[in-house]
Amino acid sequence: MIEYLYLGFLIVSMVLIYFASKQYYNTKHLIHNGIKTNAKVIDLIKISSDDGYTYKPVFEFTDKTDRKITFKSDVSSSPAPYKIGETVKIVYSKKTDEKKVVSFWGLYRWTIILLCFASPLLIIGGGYFLYSKT
Repeated sequence: MIEYLYLGFLIVSMVLIYFASKQYYNTKHLIHNGIKTNAKVIDLIKISSDDGYTYKPVFEFTDKTDRKITFKSDVSSSPAPYKIGETVKIVYSKKTDEKKVVSFWGLYRWTIILLCFASPLLIIGGGYFLYSKT
């Protein structure tokens, strides 16, 4: 019966690794084929939480067709990661609405998070089957 638990760990870790690698290659594709530009922080949205307040930046940039595009960051933090008026590098897709801040966390956040969950499950599930056969 316990083998099913470890097999479940192994399967879940493989699924998480699959989605992490998919996120990585999507980001890699965006970096190579997307348009890089500078965006200006135009606002910091104050979000109430149990620990106080976090701040979510709102960016504005002009695309290749001279349209002003505004988007909110997916991440909020405390203290505020940027100041109003500050410029940051972003990359956006020509074909989709995908936009990312060019920073390690901005580009690879989901890859890292998924691998953080997958790693212990892979070690526990894989380790059980690896050493149960010896």
